[in-house]
Amino acid sequence: MKLEIDFLDEVNELTQEEISEIENLLNFAGAKEKIQTGSELSVTFVSNERIQEINREYRDKDRPTDVISFAMEELGEGELEVIGADIPRVLGDIIISVPKAREQADEYNHSVMRELGFLAVHGFLHLLGYDHITKEDEKKMFERQKEILDGYGLERQ
Repeated sequence: MKLEIDFLDEVNELTQEEISEIENLLNFAGAKEKIQTGSELSVTFVSNERIQEINREYRDKDRPTDVISFAMEELGEGELEVIGADIPRVLGDIIISVPKAREQADEYNHSVMRELGFLAVHGFLHLLGYDHITKEDEKKMFERQKEILDGYGLERQ
């Protein structure tokens, strides 16, 4: 199982090894979630200022956040689902604030890689329809995140 993942590091702070690790983790998560090979998503690493702009524009929250996901499979009002045998599944976009990830890694006393991995998996699960609006949904999503991260070897220390 291999996902097609486009990475964009707008802050030019991540090493190729870190990006490869996140790619491996997302492919691991995709296999755990039984996502078909060739499914597409993007991961963009941004500054706090950029994620604040996105958060303000799309969520009416004028503050930086750690991760934002835009699921492509959620249909808006009046939109039609496109189905075809040869069309790859397009999951959506994950946007991660690198400064926020570094700050939270310090706060939680674990590695930046663990925090980036957590945020990537969190965003990925949102693309698949997981959410944490209700307590029941939150429990289900956070348990799944932990299973994936622990299974991959990025447990919380």
